[in-house]
Amino acid sequence: MRNALRRFALAALIAPAAIGAALMIASPAEAAPKASEVSLQAEINRLVDVERTANGCAALTVNDQLTTAARNHSGWMAQTGEFSHTGKAGSDFFARVAEAGYAKPAAENIAWGYRSAEQVVASWMKSPGHRANILNCANTTVGVGAVYAESGTPYYTQNFGS
Repeated sequence: MRNALRRFALAALIAPAAIGAALMIASPAEAAPKASEVSLQAEINRLVDVERTANGCAALTVNDQLTTAARNHSGWMAQTGEFSHTGKAGSDFFARVAEAGYAKPAAENIAWGYRSAEQVVASWMKSPGHRANILNCANTTVGVGAVYAESGTPYYTQNFGS
């Protein structure tokens, strides 16, 4: 009888945890980044620093909070198929960065569909607004989020801070 009660008590503790674990499904933004996403983000940062230093600006410091905000927004876009600076629940860049804990947001670039870091950075550099964000020497920190949708389409967010 005592062993039966112990097994029942153990089952009562384990079952809810197992059920809860089975029901927890991470969105692309909440899931751990894939190695391909991490390397893509790093290459975007490297190429942006090449552009900045060639144009008289210092290289940017990668910031974990800006990266989190960028990955969350890219994940939301990848999950919903929406391509916009307006995000989940109507959020804007400033709200997303503040929610991630970063105090001095400066600018945001977004893109989707480009298959390489070279392509996305080249596209941003051809766009006057995006180029201005990249070459603004007052921007000192950056976070990039590259997240693939289920279809394989990449969504990109680049957040700058000062």
